Amino acid sequence: MKDLFLIYVNQIGKDYKGNYVYEFIFSDSTKNVDGDGWDAVPAAGRPEAPNDNFIKAVGRLESDLHLDLIQNNTEFAVWDSVDGVIPLAWENVNAYETYPEKRLHFHFGLPILEVEEKLYEKDLTLNFKKQTHAS
Repeated sequence: MKDLFLIYVNQIGKDYKGNYVYEFIFSDSTKNVDGDGWDAVPAAGRPEAPNDNFIKAVGRLESDLHLDLIQNNTEFAVWDSVDGVIPLAWENVNAYETYPEKRLHFHFGLPILEVEEKLYEKDLTLNFKKQTHAS
């Protein structure tokens, strides 16, 4: 799994405890990754997760951590994340009393180990219930 790269962060919603639920989607390549609605400008909730043939692992995060996601952005498209203009996901700090020392952000193509390290700094881990087979 160490040779996987982040290609999308999908917001599922909130669970019964009020925790945010996200899927961190990984692939073994960042070349030609695509999904329906990725060219929608602005994204505004229209983009979908990448096509199944790209997905090699999905890590689920359930936490009180609130992330803003490119899929809901009202100014940019998912392709802007692929091009490195804006992260796929970033920590929403609106409700914080003080600005965090390190604000989380997750860029397209970030190696899985770096994603896990960033989350670990906030005492969070991804739960990999389902892994897909390599194509």
